[in-house]
Amino acid sequence: MCAQATSFHEISRHPTNVVRGKACSHGPFGMVATPMRFTLNSEIYGENEAAEYLYQVVSGAVRTYKILHDGRRQIGAFYLPGDIFGFEAGEGHISSAEAICETHLLMVQRTALIVRASHERELTRQLWEAMALELHRLQEHLMLLISSAEERVVTFLLDMSRRATNNGAIELPMSRRDVADYLGLTIETVSRTFKQLEQNGVIALQTSRRVELRHDRLPSCFLQNLG
Repeated sequence: MCAQATSFHEISRHPTNVVRGKACSHGPFGMVATPMRFTLNSEIYGENEAAEYLYQVVSGAVRTYKILHDGRRQIGAFYLPGDIFGFEAGEGHISSAEAICETHLLMVQRTALIVRASHERELTRQLWEAMALELHRLQEHLMLLISSAEERVVTFLLDMSRRATNNGAIELPMSRRDVADYLGLTIETVSRTFKQLEQNGVIALQTSRRVELRHDRLPSCFLQNLG
């Protein structure tokens, strides 16, 4: 479970206020990336702000979201360690991004990456794969929103299980409210569905955020999603 730690210093998302650290040499961002740290619920960028940077999660987790006309929040995506986000078709961000918990990111200017990618084939490939993955997740999320409550929750847990860094129980960095806003459900429906899945033996809830997904107890309609 993620919690805000007092030992870390929050760094502003604006590059003029970034506390510079050692350059990071791993991943597609390479030596041009700037390390950043964000505490619980800190804004990374806001809707309609200039989309000048791309980000990669080193540790922690990020959510992107929009506030709808009726005041409801719709979470568009969750980003976990290794994920790259900040891709936009235009010049501005269409959603806001926040750190779900204490989060370390790598930040790099889009223009700097474009220059590097023009003469580094491997970087071009990595960025293409990252953009393709982003599109795939968007398509999957749209399809998810027309499913039943049980299908939404189980599919979400399967996705979190595939993206987990270990083979044990899933440690969800996000709250039930976050899950509800991502799945387009009420928090009451999400909690009730978790309880039903637990009663049916599909999951075991060790804590509210530590979930063991029992693949052998999944309904047959979900087996094709395993892999």
